[in-house]
Amino acid sequence: MIIDTHTLALVSITGSSLDVLGALYLAYDLLGGEHGPLRTLTRGVTYGALFGGGYGLALGPVFGLASGVAHGITLAWEFSRASRRRPKPGFWYDTAMSAIRGGGFALGAAYLYGGTFGATFGALSTVGQVIAYRAGIRPTIDYQPATRPRLTKHQFLAAVNRTVGYAVAGSISALTAHQRASALSVGVKAGLAIGVVTAISSAFTPFIEWMADHVPEKRMGVLGVGLILIGFALQSVQYWLALLDVSVR
Repeated sequence: MIIDTHTLALVSITGSSLDVLGALYLAYDLLGGEHGPLRTLTRGVTYGALFGGGYGLALGPVFGLASGVAHGITLAWEFSRASRRRPKPGFWYDTAMSAIRGGGFALGAAYLYGGTFGATFGALSTVGQVIAYRAGIRPTIDYQPATRPRLTKHQFLAAVNRTVGYAVAGSISALTAHQRASALSVGVKAGLAIGVVTAISSAFTPFIEWMADHVPEKRMGVLGVGLILIGFALQSVQYWLALLDVSVR
């Protein structure tokens, strides 16, 4: 049996990250309790895993990782604002959120189809999202935490809008990158993947928001211990491989 060094490094990094995350959950009270940053962190991890996993299944792990991190960061911030009933943000805030998510799409698309495609796709994504924000289509549309999944008409229409928009963006990006033969198929694939993941994630958003604001403190601590144990197990993989004389290339 042979294990790739990149895979082994990824496993170890994941383990270290889970250790840090678990320690933060154990320090829940020190980080401000109910109104502290851990609620935002919970949102970031959950949304990042949800979008990253969905995009990763459809468009590959690198695209999923890049877009998942970008979505986790931005959605955690936006939904935290919404949960505190903050005033509607302005143009530059919307542009910043759009640019971060567009950057995640750009990195993932560049890995799949090249730098020109990625840069064009990221730029079109950013512009499209800014326009959507100005039109009232934003992740927090119809914000209402609930104990069960729910998809409103506005959220469904927003997902359809995203499907069409990213299908067009993917086709234009392929043409810009001189991939005329595959422009339509790439555009349709990107649009469907992003649209479907958006619809599914929007349906689960009410439950995620309810969970983020209502998880008891003791469960935070239990979750922290669990994450640390998983992280320790992943970090120990490299030593078990050495002990069992498994080849690493």
